[in-house]
Amino acid sequence: RMAARRALKAVLVDLSGTLHIEDSAVPGAQEALKRDRLRRAPVTIRFVTNTTKECKRDLLERLTKLGFDIAENEIFTSLTAARNLLEQKQVRPLLLVDDKALPDFTGIATDDPNAVVVGLAPEHFHYEMMNRAFRLILDGAPLIAIHKARYFKKKDGLALGPGPFVTGLEYATDAKATVVGKPEKTFFLEALRGIDCAPEEAVMIGDDCRDDVGGAQNAGMRGILVRTGKYRPADEGKISPAPYLTCENFPAAVEHILEHLL
Repeated sequence: RMAARRALKAVLVDLSGTLHIEDSAVPGAQEALKRDRLRRAPVTIRFVTNTTKECKRDLLERLTKLGFDIAENEIFTSLTAARNLLEQKQVRPLLLVDDKALPDFTGIATDDPNAVVVGLAPEHFHYEMMNRAFRLILDGAPLIAIHKARYFKKKDGLALGPGPFVTGLEYATDAKATVVGKPEKTFFLEALRGIDCAPEEAVMIGDDCRDDVGGAQNAGMRGILVRTGKYRPADEGKISPAPYLTCENFPAAVEHILEHLL
C-alpha cells in the first residue's frame, strides 16, 4: 500500500472513451459517479477533456442526456486552456476547430490572423486550409495545438486525431507547436487550480495511456488506465513508469479508489 502518499483530495476523470463513446455511456458509469459511489467520497471531482469537437455547453448537454450528474464548473477542457493562452498572448487566431467548438472562443478576434490554432476539425483539414496555416506559420505566426492526440475512438472504430495534422505543419515549417491539452503538465496543474490540492493528492482516470495516464503521472499524480474507449492491449507498456493501476472500466476504477485510496 502507498503509505507514503498523502490522502486523496481530487479525482480527475477523462470523458470520451472513459465515461462515454459518442452518444453511448460506458456501462455502469453513471451509477459509479452517483452520490452513493464516487460523489460520496470526500474528494473534488473534475472532468478533464481534450475534446475539441464541441463547446463546453454542448458537451454538458450530451452528458446530461446520457444520465450523468455533472455541473458545468466541474468540466475543464483543452478549449478553455487554449482560449486562456490566446488571451495571454493577445493574438488573432486562424481557428482550425470544429464549428461546434466556436462558442468557446466567442469574443476572440479572428480577423487578419497572426496565430494558428489546431483542434479536431475534419472539415478544415483540406489542402487549401492547411496551406493557409502553413503560410501564416512561415511568416512567424505561433502554432498552438489544442492537443496532439494520435487517434480517438468513434462508434465505427478508431479515427485520426489532430496530432498528425499538427505534426505535418511542424514538419513543413520547422516550427514547434505549443500544446495546451493533455498530456501537458500545465493542463493538469490548471485543472487543479482553485482546489486546495497538490498533484500527489490527485488521481486521473482515463483510456489514453500517454495523454491521460502518462501526462498525469508526469505532473505528479497517480494514473488509472481503463480498458475502454481507445485502449488497446499492451498500451500499459507505452509509458514509463507504468500506470499506477489498469482496470476494466470506470466503475472498477471507482471501486479501487473507494476501497484503497481514501
